[in-house]
Amino acid sequence: MSIYRERAERLRALHQQAELLVLPNPWDAGSAKMLAALGFHALATTSAGLAFSLGRRDAEGAVNRDEALANARAIVEATSLPVVADLENGYGDSPEACAATVRLAAQVGLVGGSIEDATGRPEQPIYPFELAVQRIRACVVAARELDIPFTLTARAENFLHGRAYLNDTIRRLVAYAEAGADVLYAPGLTSREQIKAVVEAVAPKPVNVLVGSPSLTLSLDELAQLGVKRVSLGSNLARAAYGAFLQAATGLAERGDLGGARQALPFDAINDLFKG
Repeated sequence: MSIYRERAERLRALHQQAELLVLPNPWDAGSAKMLAALGFHALATTSAGLAFSLGRRDAEGAVNRDEALANARAIVEATSLPVVADLENGYGDSPEACAATVRLAAQVGLVGGSIEDATGRPEQPIYPFELAVQRIRACVVAARELDIPFTLTARAENFLHGRAYLNDTIRRLVAYAEAGADVLYAPGLTSREQIKAVVEAVAPKPVNVLVGSPSLTLSLDELAQLGVKRVSLGSNLARAAYGAFLQAATGLAERGDLGGARQALPFDAINDLFKG
């Protein structure tokens, strides 16, 4: 059995267990190794975290597919954990482009990935319903043709683009589930009622919820009680790291204050995380 098939099967099993799967999001090999050392069972890439690490804004098209997959490969190779990727909108409008992205993702060792229905165009931020479903259907076909059980997540992006339309979001997620998506995900949900409605609409397929935002006050235990099977943090951990860096550097630049720098993790403690 290939290492990637083993990782893919391990990821599938994690979605079927009783416990909530917490999927943290590293943005490079170093952060991936740190998360693995803490005992997490699987990892997910973050397009925003990667963009920030490259000195770019997070926006559709700011990072191209080759750059995203190179980053994913580095994360895959950093640990023995299953890794899924934020594949944005599939790096193309057409179903064929999305399917090609799924095939390329598997080639770099990813065992899962998400495809969103956001276009990246302010004048029409969300793909029309029929095209959005066709895109997911094409990705499902591509995933099923792979030699590993690739876990495909379909994302409905309404709530991240000023379209707090729960009925349309559920309609899309149900259609994506019927098209064969393995996991359903609507980032930006903030209330118990919204999350419960999504979980019930696509059951028994697992739902991923984006956590870490101050606007979502539910605990992990509360989310699990609602039937959520998986949570991820998006760019949250990357922003926490960059926030601590900026705070320490700002104190140094503005006041000559070394207090932030003195709070850094001891050299040996972080260096030891990267043994082997």
